Amino acid sequence: MLPNTLAELAALFLKGSVSVLSMRCLGTTHQHIEHHNQLAAAVDLHATRAAVIVPIRMSATSLHLTATISASARCKLAHIDRTLLLMSAEENNVKGADEREVSDEELKLHQEDMDSIQERLEGLMHDHLGEFPVDDESPIAVHAAEIARSHITDGTRKGHQRVIMAYLAYHLKRDPSWDPMAVTGNTPKDIREFILQKCGRSSDGYEGRKYSTAVATRAALTLWYRSIRPDESSIDWHHDRNSGTCRGLPTRSRLVSEFMVGLEKTKAKAGEVSKSARALSREDMHRLHDLCLDPKLTAAEQRKGVVRYAVYLMAFLMMLRIEEALSLEFSSINKIPGERTYFDVRLVTRKSAQTGVPHVWRLWSNDGDPKMCPIRAFIRLSMVYGPEDRTGPLFLKLNQFGAVTSESMTNPVLSRALADDLQALGYADWSLFGTHSFRRGGCQYRIHVMKWSVDMVAAWGGWSQIEAITMFRYFYSPQDNHEFMIEYDNNRKRMKGSRE
Repeated sequence: MLPNTLAELAALFLKGSVSVLSMRCLGTTHQHIEHHNQLAAAVDLHATRAAVIVPIRMSATSLHLTATISASARCKLAHIDRTLLLMSAEENNVKGADEREVSDEELKLHQEDMDSIQERLEGLMHDHLGEFPVDDESPIAVHAAEIARSHITDGTRKGHQRVIMAYLAYHLKRDPSWDPMAVTGNTPKDIREFILQKCGRSSDGYEGRKYSTAVATRAALTLWYRSIRPDESSIDWHHDRNSGTCRGLPTRSRLVSEFMVGLEKTKAKAGEVSKSARALSREDMHRLHDLCLDPKLTAAEQRKGVVRYAVYLMAFLMMLRIEEALSLEFSSINKIPGERTYFDVRLVTRKSAQTGVPHVWRLWSNDGDPKMCPIRAFIRLSMVYGPEDRTGPLFLKLNQFGAVTSESMTNPVLSRALADDLQALGYADWSLFGTHSFRRGGCQYRIHVMKWSVDMVAAWGGWSQIEAITMFRYFYSPQDNHEFMIEYDNNRKRMKGSRE
């Protein structure tokens, strides 16, 4: 039987019947024990003839009480107090760790948005080129332009060149000894300073540009540092303070990410709304299905469409980042011979993996919505690949004749294909979608269409409690599907529908 009062609890503890762990399970923390007089009263005051006066701290009010207790009881109470203090400190540490994890999750989600924006950078650049003038003919500006052009040679990247040129010229004017080709521990600060100059409040002496200008600037500088350090990782940043060695992209540093998150919040408070990648809906997926598998296409284009739509569907149904979908291998698929209703998918590594246990999905056939059926998608895929036993990447590139190659599809290729597909469908807002739109849309599909509960979606996505930030952002976005909001409170309409 569990003790009902602190007095009973103290008595059991003094007898050795209650461990520190069980005390904690009962919710008895240092902050909760506000009645040390009860605790003292429960102590056997007749354990010894010698009695002493012991001050006992009252934690909740910072008061001190006194109680007459035995020496042995005093030792026991002192042990309780020390234990509870340690438990309190541990709880504070856990709270601090949770806050750090929440902050890390927010930065991770922000970086996902940045990756998505990077995919639709051309349109973003076009919208902001006027904010990076080319009429500066000073020697430093001319020199900066030459440096930018020598490394960004693609003719379609003229907009990026202008942003990069402005960045280089800004720092060279401030410090002629600044090295445009160097990447040091100060490079993230240089990036932050330039973006602040462009997008800080005009009342503080900055240019006051929109948050989207900051996003375009960061994306262009990502291209710049990729071009001058092509062999470095493009997904992280690490600076060794001892050796001074820098690895990865400075635009992905925590300093830059935290600054961008703060800038976005500042702009939002001022009434500016930023746009992350919009979610794809089930109807969007139906249209992509019809486009990719259009019988009017050439045989080669149809074969490419089969592979492309299979990636789209897997990312959507499994709520994957697109790079996770593309990382699937033939060995990731486990189909029991003769089983026609489902197959299992195992993803060995995930960005958000919480344990060493691989995440497994079981995907079932969908006769009610054939366009969303994973079994049908894989049957078509096997028809394209032929009877040959294959290993390695599951989603392979096809050449211009529709022949299967040994190369895996890549994120940039799929991103361009999605943009082309949405434009072919006539989407005027195609630039608002990116490869992260499948993950967002898949999450909303499970909630709104399949009527899953939140805990089901969390388990399916492999999300921890900390990643609830990500889940909520996927459930709800100001850009997504609110055209029927005017009917949300129409109870009469819903009641009528329920009777039908």
